[in-house]
Amino acid sequence: MNLAKLAAEAGARGTPVRAGLIGAGKFGSMFLSQVPTIAGLEVTAIADLDPDRARAACQAVGWDSARLEATAFLEDGSALAARDDVDVVIEATGHPRAGITHARAAFAAGKHVVMVNVEADALVGPALATEARSAGVVYSMAYGDQPALVAEMVDWARATGFTVAAAGKGTKYLPAYHQVTPDDVWTHYGLTPEEAKAAGMNPQMFNSFLDGTKSAIEMVAIANACGLNVPDAGLGFPPCGVDDLAHVLRPKAVGGQLDGDGMVETISSLERDGRPVFRDLRWGVYVVLKAPNDYAAACFRQYGLPTDDTGRYASMYKPFHLIGLELSVSVLSAALRKEATGQSQDMRGTVASVAKRGLAAGEMLDGEGGYTVYGKALPVARAGDALPIGLAHHVTLVRDVPAGAVVTFEDVDLSGDPVAELYRQLCAGS
Repeated sequence: MNLAKLAAEAGARGTPVRAGLIGAGKFGSMFLSQVPTIAGLEVTAIADLDPDRARAACQAVGWDSARLEATAFLEDGSALAARDDVDVVIEATGHPRAGITHARAAFAAGKHVVMVNVEADALVGPALATEARSAGVVYSMAYGDQPALVAEMVDWARATGFTVAAAGKGTKYLPAYHQVTPDDVWTHYGLTPEEAKAAGMNPQMFNSFLDGTKSAIEMVAIANACGLNVPDAGLGFPPCGVDDLAHVLRPKAVGGQLDGDGMVETISSLERDGRPVFRDLRWGVYVVLKAPNDYAAACFRQYGLPTDDTGRYASMYKPFHLIGLELSVSVLSAALRKEATGQSQDMRGTVASVAKRGLAAGEMLDGEGGYTVYGKALPVARAGDALPIGLAHHVTLVRDVPAGAVVTFEDVDLSGDPVAELYRQLCAGS
């Protein structure tokens, strides 16, 4: 509760927290817009493949000329991590391999890492967390993004003595969305391609939110950070509004839709026929609690928590998340408290690559949100040799894969790839 005070005191001492940002896209720009009004926080360096774009982003969010002149703009994220004027490295590229490289460069330089790049975290997050501990630095999820917000709610629930029955987020989902490609994504957002281009919106990135891949990545990140389970058959995306969370997101044995307690799940803001769900949670996060005894269950009712018909399950939710606008919480927490706002612990789940259509040997996979595959969350124990979506970028198939089939390591050639080997070691040890 005193993070702003700690930051202001650090600034007054002349030792503000100095952040370096890698990737000046939408998430990064939202963070940059807040920096001028946060006492004790500075951004000393920004790395982007297009430094001019990064500089333009700073201008677009209102930075004055003095702040721009005091900031270094460069192309190389690893070079940023090595700078003496950076205390916390923010990795916001969205590219798994780049995220791993930048995190390791930061650890080697003794810098804390805030991993906005959920793709990298879902792929090998537990290994990066271990490497950070060995280096004596913090590796953290990014507050404002849904996984860190859910991790906070789960931690609160456990610290107060409740069982976590379910945790996750809301999104807009229909089964047909799994086959959507960047060519037809904008119709689902109510935009024309021209409008989206004018707004600087990346069709592949936005398609990853629609085709289920981003939900799978985020739910796996939550499971791996919070010790929760991924559904055996993958995410079900049940239609559910906030008033029905405790009814729907409880075990099947007591009338719900989950395999058991302790699950991650994403709920849909659309009924299966396309009608909007009443009081949906499209932009928010939730946790469903299970009371440990009759007395606590009675308190749920007495203090107004929405419960299921048994009275034993209750829900809490946050109807929004402000992504980059909230990111400073993680940056300040890592530097001033040496504490992560959520951190991967072990590989409970993974995100398998599934063919959107029939794929032929010789085709190149284009990864998250693309034309060839979408990501499906699975328990590590059931995923077998599935190729994770984080490794399905610019890799060529060596044999045909039918539509709807899981792409496996045998379908591609990643022999000798160190990231692939690290991933497989993590899964084998889980």
